[in-house]
Amino acid sequence: MARGLGKGLDAFFPEIEEKATDTVQHIPVTECRPNPYQPRKTFDTEAIEELKDSILEYGIIQPITVRKSIKGYEIVVGERRYRAAKEAGLKDIPVIIKELTDEKMMELALLENLQREDLTPVEEAYAYSNLMNELNITQEELAKRLGKSRSHIANMVRLLGLPDQVIAYINNGELSMGHGRALLGIKDKEKVLPFVDKIRKEKLNVRQVEKLIVLLNQKPNKKKEKPTKDIFLQERESILRDRLGTAVSIQRGKRKGKIEIEFYTEDDLERIIEVLEN
Repeated sequence: MARGLGKGLDAFFPEIEEKATDTVQHIPVTECRPNPYQPRKTFDTEAIEELKDSILEYGIIQPITVRKSIKGYEIVVGERRYRAAKEAGLKDIPVIIKELTDEKMMELALLENLQREDLTPVEEAYAYSNLMNELNITQEELAKRLGKSRSHIANMVRLLGLPDQVIAYINNGELSMGHGRALLGIKDKEKVLPFVDKIRKEKLNVRQVEKLIVLLNQKPNKKKEKPTKDIFLQERESILRDRLGTAVSIQRGKRKGKIEIEFYTEDDLERIIEVLEN
């Protein structure tokens, strides 16, 4: 299912919408730096290479949106174009300068990537978590601001509760978000990593994982421990075993007890009776 947004970024941030009055300026590539709140940690090198070839042939058609910072400019929208321009060896790039707060930069960086469906589930989860912490807002408030459902944000953020190794597998695509959500259901957290090894080794799909986790969470039937027999009875059993030459068990109940004497053949039975008679 696509995670992208149905609205354009200007629907959330009218202040970044390009206007006729905006002035396109050219600034040195070296004065630009990525958005410090960029949630995406990896970029598709092949896509950057293709964009570089396009820039070499046609130039940068759409200016990059930036904001002035203490040192140079921070990219608001267009980090791909910036990276491709560097790869292409451009000295300067066309930009439109906007005034935005840190808060707007954080939201905008996340929204741009969600709209393009660029983020891994883990990157998306970290972005939601960071936004809530930095802006001191609830999941419900964040959902309204981003145009997402609260349950979606909650499910994504819950992934961060998994062990780091599992998070890494989800981030690199070895496990899906569905696998991650299922693993959250394991009650004994010490069983998570061994179970993940099983998933990877046997290439289990989400449905198979969900079924196995139901079994994994079932409490094993504990065998009732036999009560320790009275030392007096143990001593009497030992005396009878030695005298009769066979296994003897003495059971004591609330009102009565019983003695069980084992025999194997008719001759063995006659031998035991003879011992008792004597």
